[in-house]
Amino acid sequence: MYTCSDLKKGLKLMVEGEPHVIVQYDFTKPGKGQALYKCKLRNMITGSLFDRTYRSGETFEPAALEDRDMQFLYQDESGYVFMDTKNYEQVTLSEETLGDDRLLIKENMEVDILMFNGAGIGITLPNFVNLRVTQADPWVKGDTAAGNNKPATVETGYTLAVPSFVEEGDLIQIDTRNGQYVTRVKE
Repeated sequence: MYTCSDLKKGLKLMVEGEPHVIVQYDFTKPGKGQALYKCKLRNMITGSLFDRTYRSGETFEPAALEDRDMQFLYQDESGYVFMDTKNYEQVTLSEETLGDDRLLIKENMEVDILMFNGAGIGITLPNFVNLRVTQADPWVKGDTAAGNNKPATVETGYTLAVPSFVEEGDLIQIDTRNGQYVTRVKE
């Protein structure tokens, strides 16, 4: 069990039978009376946000979540299909569950799936992913101004800003935490 002193940003706990994560956290101690802990919580299943205030001394149940190593297999009309690398069980996640992360996954990629009651409710990508550029404007000679970036689209459909020297067919590394270009990958 968690107590109020354990509350912090990123902590996962059960609220009304569903897993939630603390998005914002604030501690206040009024002149008299008990300390108050104000939290902004995100429901990990529905994605909805709400505010809650707790008094010191309250206890919380940790969220019963499980991280499982999975491999992305394919996408079809039902969603994105992943396979557990240990027992070969398949799990399908919807486009809404994946959010923008769906634009950074490709077939056979290893990811962590967050499970609650046997259902996938979230995904954790590796910090960096290598993807091939499928569309980029050609480089213009003399176009060397500092910080000069151009848009490029990678094999998954994700569009990002890349330096002007990146061309179609290049393999680039993308930071999945912020979606930005890191470097060109030598093959």
